[in-house]
Amino acid sequence: MVRPGMDTPVITAKSLGKRFGDFVAVDGIDFEVRPGEAFGFLGPNGAGKTSTMRMIGCVSAPSDGLLRIFGLDAERDGRAIRSRIGVVPQLDQLDNELTVLENLVIYGRYFDLSRREARRRSAELLDFVQLNEKAGEQVEHLSGGQKRRVSIARSLISEPDLLLLDEPTTGLDPQARHLLWDRLYRLKDRGSTLVLTTHYMDEAEQLCDRLVVMDNGKIVAEGSPSNLIATHCTREVLEMRFGSGKNEEHINEVSDLAERVEPLPDRLLIYVDDGESVLSKLRDRGVVPQGALVRRSSLEDVFLRLTGRTLVE
Repeated sequence: MVRPGMDTPVITAKSLGKRFGDFVAVDGIDFEVRPGEAFGFLGPNGAGKTSTMRMIGCVSAPSDGLLRIFGLDAERDGRAIRSRIGVVPQLDQLDNELTVLENLVIYGRYFDLSRREARRRSAELLDFVQLNEKAGEQVEHLSGGQKRRVSIARSLISEPDLLLLDEPTTGLDPQARHLLWDRLYRLKDRGSTLVLTTHYMDEAEQLCDRLVVMDNGKIVAEGSPSNLIATHCTREVLEMRFGSGKNEEHINEVSDLAERVEPLPDRLLIYVDDGESVLSKLRDRGVVPQGALVRRSSLEDVFLRLTGRTLVE
């Protein structure tokens, strides 16, 4: 079995495409994932993220292009690749009638682990995801965040070389999201290679060393979160609200002070380097909004600039 060195990509995709009849879900994308990094696919629903993940997971064959994982061909060597991948799907696929521990042990047996070894690893993983006290409880009684942590623990029982996470925190409350992020940080510290999809810009900024922004099946930008923001946005954004239906009336009053102005249904986004200074100048002109907020630019601003729409329309 070919194991990539530290300089050899874990994943290489060139002109990768996926079609369903006449519909193009993934449209000729190129990317690489390096060992030990957290790599993300950021974009709205329907951007092609999940289709890409299914190809990486070797459960959906590429329609076009090249996809190599661990140096192996994704279509020809799917079984060997899948044995080295852990998957946390978008929707939990746990057995609700079994206990937390039974879910892990039975899954471990699929990888030919002895029952003793499966139980040992399960105990270690439940400690890792902070669910020791839930080991004997049926899964159906767990909260959404606890189920996601069980899914992560289960995906790790085969000690995979690559972990795929599809929308890992969708539907979770803020506390559960941050706890899940902490577990993923710890996996990164262990040297694990993570690939995740998300439409939460804060999640991508927090977790990803590098990411691609996808829209309509294409990659529209690639880089680290900080580099993408620095390349495509100003340092700050001034958000101003003038009331329903009145925001666009004020574009000409602010445009000469901004690098660009983006009108949204509920506010104007004014891209500047010093938001407080611009806000002061506008007030001197008699431009007084109902509400104003100065914040740093984010990946959502990157996406808005590149595609003309927000991440969660």
